[in-house]
Amino acid sequence: MFSKGFKVLDMHAHLPHNYQFIKEDPIYSEYNKERSERMLKTWDFPDPADEPEELKSLPLIDRWAKEVEHYNLDKMVFLTSKSNDHLAQQISKYPDQFIGFAHHPIEDGNARDELKRAVEELGLKGYKLFGPLINRKLHDLSLTPVWEYLAEKRIPVLIHFGLLGRAGGIVEHQNINPLAIFNVAREYPTIPIIIPHFGAGYFKELLHLCWSCPNVYIDTSGSNQWIRWMPYHLDLELLFRKTYELIGSERIIFGTDSNGFPRGFVYRYLQEQVKVCRDLNMREEDIENIFGNNARRLLNLKVEVEA
Repeated sequence: MFSKGFKVLDMHAHLPHNYQFIKEDPIYSEYNKERSERMLKTWDFPDPADEPEELKSLPLIDRWAKEVEHYNLDKMVFLTSKSNDHLAQQISKYPDQFIGFAHHPIEDGNARDELKRAVEELGLKGYKLFGPLINRKLHDLSLTPVWEYLAEKRIPVLIHFGLLGRAGGIVEHQNINPLAIFNVAREYPTIPIIIPHFGAGYFKELLHLCWSCPNVYIDTSGSNQWIRWMPYHLDLELLFRKTYELIGSERIIFGTDSNGFPRGFVYRYLQEQVKVCRDLNMREEDIENIFGNNARRLLNLKVEVEA
């Protein structure tokens, strides 16, 4: 799918974390079970019930390392884990293959100090937040120390906006719209702000944010099936085309939202997205920006140049 020697960097993956996005109730559980079964068939994902016992017994980070090797990836970025210390400990076993982001509540009084520790002592490279889990305005003065630290160090922050979870998940919140970060993005233009899943239901608002703020990036990760529930037609080709027309290839970042086994690295998402970019007749430089080099620039890694 790429020029010889180019390797993909997946900017959006997860280790197991403790956050709960959906309301616990048997009704929601049954509904989500039906949805999961349908998605397995739609994408031809492996059924967890068929996973061999010998694979289940392998340490999780070792399985991810095998995925990186199998798909000839450069690196994967894990955004969440049980704690910042746990994530740093896990990825330390494969420092050439994995990068980690800090992930802790920004509302905590020590959030800035914990972020500083995660970056300067644990070696994590960014900060991950869920907008709909933050119960105050993102430009609230109490959060200023965190934004100032990110701006000073030019550390990327990846913030989920839009639909969160599955049935019983969050569809209404003061910070569900990407425009909730507008005041922060405009006030701190040295913070690279990455919005995943093309805005997860707020694509128009995300484009407006990108129009105003050149420090906002769009992450392509996930199945993006939210497009099916929009009141107007959208598909993956339109998402890429409209984004590319507005911000070029330099602010689009590939991710999968891979988060567990037996599915592992979601190669299907990579295939579909590369196909769309080639159908749009993007230059090889554009494709390499999207599928690795933009992330490398934000993470201060060596950029792969087209041969």
